[in-house]
Amino acid sequence: MNSAANSQTKVLRGIPVSAGIVIGRAHVVETPRLKMVYQYLLDEKQVEREVERFLEALHSTEQQLANLKESMPEAIRSHGFIIDAHLMILKDSMLCDATVEKIRKEQINAEWALKKSLREIRRLFEKIEDPYIRGRIDDVEDVIDRIIRNLAGDDDPPLGDITQRVIVVAHKLSPTDTSEMDASKVMGFVTDVGGRTSHTAIMAQALKIPAVVGLETITQVVEDGDLLIVDGISGDVIINPQELDIIQYGERQTQYHEKESLIAKSSHAPAITKDGHRVIVRANIEFLEEVASAKENGGEGIGLYRTEFLYLKARGLPTEEELFLDYKDAVERVAPEPVTIRTLDLGGEKFPHFSEPLSETNPALGLRGIRLCLKEPEVFRTQMRAILRASAFGRLQVMFPMVSGLQELLDAKRFLDEVKEELDREGIGYDPNLPVGIMIEVPSAVAMAEVLGRHVDFFSIGTNDLIQYALAIDRVNEHVAYMYQPFHPAILRMIRNVVEAGRQCEIPVSLCGEMASDPLCTGILLGLGISELSINTRAIPVIKELIRALSLEEAKRDLEQVMALSTASEVQEYLMGRMKPILETLGRGESFLELSSTGK
Repeated sequence: MNSAANSQTKVLRGIPVSAGIVIGRAHVVETPRLKMVYQYLLDEKQVEREVERFLEALHSTEQQLANLKESMPEAIRSHGFIIDAHLMILKDSMLCDATVEKIRKEQINAEWALKKSLREIRRLFEKIEDPYIRGRIDDVEDVIDRIIRNLAGDDDPPLGDITQRVIVVAHKLSPTDTSEMDASKVMGFVTDVGGRTSHTAIMAQALKIPAVVGLETITQVVEDGDLLIVDGISGDVIINPQELDIIQYGERQTQYHEKESLIAKSSHAPAITKDGHRVIVRANIEFLEEVASAKENGGEGIGLYRTEFLYLKARGLPTEEELFLDYKDAVERVAPEPVTIRTLDLGGEKFPHFSEPLSETNPALGLRGIRLCLKEPEVFRTQMRAILRASAFGRLQVMFPMVSGLQELLDAKRFLDEVKEELDREGIGYDPNLPVGIMIEVPSAVAMAEVLGRHVDFFSIGTNDLIQYALAIDRVNEHVAYMYQPFHPAILRMIRNVVEAGRQCEIPVSLCGEMASDPLCTGILLGLGISELSINTRAIPVIKELIRALSLEEAKRDLEQVMALSTASEVQEYLMGRMKPILETLGRGESFLELSSTGK
């Protein structure tokens, strides 16, 4: 780039997915091969050879992924489950069998058949309401891109030619690309696309590489050698910064490292407010392998173990033994702290294995969660047997999602009792006093909380769905997503009502939605009476530190002020005014607030 261009400073803002600040030169990675696939027709004699070429590429891809998992750096070895997911995708019939069928029936080249298969798979994923599960289409694309590279005879990793310390700039990076990074050479990375829950983001956090994704046009405005400042806290990326920018960000970089060092040292200390109130901070996890990260960051057990991955990765439904071994392993790794397992919380449209696969107009309001489990008793029985068996090996508790009324809860508990009787007859051990709770995420459950509380051992408020259902907002619908408001007074009143119901029934109430990880919400949740939070692992040290800087009495006074307000914007403005000085005292300031729910 010429000197005139270098003098033009630009600032882009994306999604921060791995904290930290780096200043360095750009290394631009080429566009993914998926955009460069062309179609050509085969004559009849070429078809079987093309099928063979495709299967050879599949085999090469499988070997590469297996080798990659084996050679993963120690820092990310616990995230090998991501490579396992890619290996499972390789064996999925919608990818493998469907592509072979297209090659044979349409007499087209393997690359084009793969692209058509991807298009069909993407249509299915677009129907999925859960943003995390829907985001797994990125993993499918990553696997297909690797297959296409092998079809082209190009097995060199995209980041294999890096010889000096750089900031990687790419349209997108797969988690396998990220795992192949030499952390001593890659200072950070920025991409056009991506989100907070992507596997690439998880890998970046594990490697402690600052990263910003979702910048949309970064590859169009950056060239090799451009100087970049990447702020993985705020999401800002400065291209060709001025000297003053470099000085200021250098100072912020030093302050960040000093503060992180202090937080790491105190991450295992309990979260006790200035006036002596103890708050339990547990971890939300998706995979067994995340237990290590939860413990490392100071998590006091697992407050939410989402169990869907074992169902989604399997070609068929997982067996009782597979589930049991996973749950048993989790309980033993976390001991003596507890593990809370949420039973299967997916919709019927995601299960071609079920007796009657569904096509629902609105899956979010359809057959999902506890409704689906009660309709598919064999699937439910398999999971409940596995959970009960695992409960014999440590502290385990179970909770049912999507409960909307008492009858569903009674039916689920009756089913649990029947499974207990089965195990008794078979002489199989379990915890007879297994704690049973429910997710409060439907407005009717809020209204019935005092009734429901008489039949359970604990509540866990799932604010992600509660906000969506209470405000009638589809947060993945771009036309109304801006109305997804955690600070809406109605939501705060609902949380207060549930906490009060828990107090009446003498059962604990935890909160496990995104609000629990939001620094703006920490004080108000304290004031509302939430004494247990379950959050993403990387937020644990910071939220614990913030709790130690707060007072319960002050939080209660803040709650009185907030409950007198009428709009979400008024609540947000009040909380910003209260929390900003505290965050600045902790060395977080404006950049920390970027991680709040208002920025998601």
